[in-house]
Amino acid sequence: MSLARAVEQPLADIPREFADALRPYLHELTEEMAGEIQASVPEYSRQSGAYARNVRHAVEEALAGFVNRVGDRGASRSRLLEVYRAVGSGEAAEGRPLDSLQSALRICARVAWRKLAEESERLNLSRQRMCDIGEAILVYLDEIAAAAADGYAEAQARVAGELELRRRRLLDLLVADPPADPRAVADLARSVRWTMPRTVACVALAARARDEPSRPGLPPDVLADLDRSDPCLVVPDPDGPGRHGLLDALAADWTVVIGPAVGVGEAALSLRLARDALALARRGVLDDGRSIRAAHHLATLMIFQDEALIQIMGRARLAPLRALRPAQRDRLAETLLAWLQSGNATEVAARLHIHPQTVRYRLRQATELFADQLGTPGDRFELEVVLRARAAGLHAVQD
Repeated sequence: MSLARAVEQPLADIPREFADALRPYLHELTEEMAGEIQASVPEYSRQSGAYARNVRHAVEEALAGFVNRVGDRGASRSRLLEVYRAVGSGEAAEGRPLDSLQSALRICARVAWRKLAEESERLNLSRQRMCDIGEAILVYLDEIAAAAADGYAEAQARVAGELELRRRRLLDLLVADPPADPRAVADLARSVRWTMPRTVACVALAARARDEPSRPGLPPDVLADLDRSDPCLVVPDPDGPGRHGLLDALAADWTVVIGPAVGVGEAALSLRLARDALALARRGVLDDGRSIRAAHHLATLMIFQDEALIQIMGRARLAPLRALRPAQRDRLAETLLAWLQSGNATEVAARLHIHPQTVRYRLRQATELFADQLGTPGDRFELEVVLRARAAGLHAVQD
């Protein structure tokens, strides 16, 4: 049975004459109910005169609606329900819990029942009729409470939606390139109660599966927009307690790339590097098994900033490898890169898990092949760059 029908049946059981008998007491009941509400419910006890008038008006509407529904079975419910939806919306806007309104409605029921008991003999009300009227009052107040709860929920959703829109706008301003006016950022941050941190890190995300990924539960100070085509987060104080674990936990459903920690004014740079690293992870250049920290791969990011340049450099610098068989090329390139990075045959052997004598043999080969590229720091630097690109899988320097 619908709530409307559940309300109408108890009201229909009350004689219409009861409405006429009750009308002379409406003003007195309104004052008594409003007074007890303000005396008994702390949230209403210290309100301004205007709010007290609103409380009285809400009580008047409830009493008038009850009397009209008893006296006229066809009386409209719409006005009363709109009034109480507005009351619920106002409670949400004021930040009061819905419990306060429900307490006020219980007070109304108590006052009404007390007045009914006082006047029962004069009105010649039987015990059964008293029970019928009491049930009607309670069911009627349930209907009012439901309307107020609807208004409360709608207002909360509206406020939450507006707050979320402002938080997304703040994220957009933080990562804007060129940077947004710091005053606009500060004003918007205050409006959403976001404390401006000393540092931030931007996080680029990509869903691992085509299905809708889980929506992570994030702390309120983390700004997020997961609905854009390139989902991202702005994480304040990224090196603070619990931050790394929070981001690692996202890796089950998302490829997570964390940009370097920067000042708030450089958030766009952090996001750009995170997105560059994400692109490399999706190509298989960076391992995306867990969250990736772009700061750990800055050299790789630099190498891949201009792949055409690296391709040209690689064709020139790695030309000596073309004379070797593919397996020999790989072994020699790997050994030469490890040596350029460490400069020590023993360390190279430990890194590659081969015998030091094998390392020395390969290095003699490399020295013969690349003799003209090992003489100056500049030559060695370029050779290391293209060998790193080759190891990372840049196809144009695969000989």
